[in-house]
Amino acid sequence: MRAIWKGAVTFGLVNVPVKLYSATEDHDVPLHQVHDKDGGRIRYRRVCELDGEEVAYEHIDRAYDDGEHTVVLTKEDLSQLPAERDREIEVVEFVPTDQIDPIMLDRTYYLEPDSKSTKAYVLLRRTLEETERTAVVKFALRQRTRLAALRVRDDVLVLQTMLWADEVREAAFPSLDEPAKVSDKELAMSQQLVTSFEADFAPEQFEDEYQVQLKQLIEAKIEKGEAISTAETFGEQVEEEGGGAQVVDLMEALRRSVESAKKSKKSRRTG
Repeated sequence: MRAIWKGAVTFGLVNVPVKLYSATEDHDVPLHQVHDKDGGRIRYRRVCELDGEEVAYEHIDRAYDDGEHTVVLTKEDLSQLPAERDREIEVVEFVPTDQIDPIMLDRTYYLEPDSKSTKAYVLLRRTLEETERTAVVKFALRQRTRLAALRVRDDVLVLQTMLWADEVREAAFPSLDEPAKVSDKELAMSQQLVTSFEADFAPEQFEDEYQVQLKQLIEAKIEKGEAISTAETFGEQVEEEGGGAQVVDLMEALRRSVESAKKSKKSRRTG
């Protein structure tokens, strides 16, 4: 991995030098756009509307337009902003972990010690673990001030950027203003269904089925040419996933779901 940022976590007078790494990566099959007529690749060019010339990225600045004035902001202008020059991850407060709503979490990064001595890093890590708290921090990254949650994962400090409060939409749905009446029998059956699906979460058991099928389709087209039947590639799976008739009776749906889950669980155990 390559560090994308260097700085220091600060809480009080304690300074923890760190390097920042992206904790996740994209494994989607790379696709690009083509002309459906001849397969020619579609490319986008940065063209100046005044002289019609294509502009290299290094000669592109940013600007703000309020309708009357256009203010050009050069790369040097932006780099001189105090927040952009600040290389600190400042701990604002330590909060109970359950107070951070997962909907606010965005990108995840690993923090590696950037010092010969890891004592300050380990101190912060153990403090978070033993107090069972998450540190709310602020720092600047890629021309934006970020709010983030600093926590521990497998003995490594992890930084998860957060959305600002006004970036989370309110869930206002009139359809939920009048709650539906749920009977005790329906609730009990639903809880039984939950029990039948109980398991310890193992993320490695799951895979992106769409990406798997996309790779199969690409491989099949390479082997058989452009004209290929999707049904021939995936069999009856496509039709099955289309969904059948909607089951109107909630109790009947719950009962059938419980029975199906039990059979599935039994087959996994004996298989």
